[in-house]
Amino acid sequence: MAERPIFIPAPCSSELVKEIPIRLTWHPGFAPSQKKKNIVGLHESAARAGYAPLLEVSTKSGERIGQRLSAFNLKVHSRLGVMPLEMAFQGSKVFAGGGPFTDLYSVEDSRDAKRDSRLKESGPLTGFRFEDVNFPLEPKTAFYDWLYINALYEHREWLRSHILKYAGFTDIEFNPERSINCQARSCALLVTLLKNDWIDDAVSSPTAFINLLASRNYRPDHSHRVGQEVIFRS
Repeated sequence: MAERPIFIPAPCSSELVKEIPIRLTWHPGFAPSQKKKNIVGLHESAARAGYAPLLEVSTKSGERIGQRLSAFNLKVHSRLGVMPLEMAFQGSKVFAGGGPFTDLYSVEDSRDAKRDSRLKESGPLTGFRFEDVNFPLEPKTAFYDWLYINALYEHREWLRSHILKYAGFTDIEFNPERSINCQARSCALLVTLLKNDWIDDAVSSPTAFINLLASRNYRPDHSHRVGQEVIFRS
């Protein structure tokens, strides 16, 4: 058995997103067939708990929209051009001993950006800097959420007619004991912003976005269980 979270949009709650742990029978292994079994198992367990339908948001999703919403398929527009979201996130990290390492914005593979040795050898993470704007560490997922939601903002009207029907979102690769940023949570936050008609104000500036999250009880439920050295690994 294993436990994985599902992320439920909560437009009427100060939490903005509810994180619900769900137990499932886990099928180990890296084969796509094993991933699919785990997604199905997680969604079936969640349905028995009253949460359905769910959308898997990852490259492993069985639905095309779930694959398109994966952070690995999203692009961030900046003054330096268009770059994969993962490169923007990793290249914007600021550590006590260095950063941001903006050369990571232009590496050939976003997975290479994530594995860059400087991200592990530069001391504690102190924040993020993107387009000369500093992002704090609290709320902990704010910068990742900002990148994710901005990458999808231009498609907001299409998204209104395609993702509001889902009760929640999952990412089968996300393990809350090892990392904190999760594309499924960011997607659930996007739905909350759309349902409350807050999306335009939220993306008007980084300050407006951070203030929106900080003024409410938007806190990843598992953040207190994850050490800093792991929290910012992804």
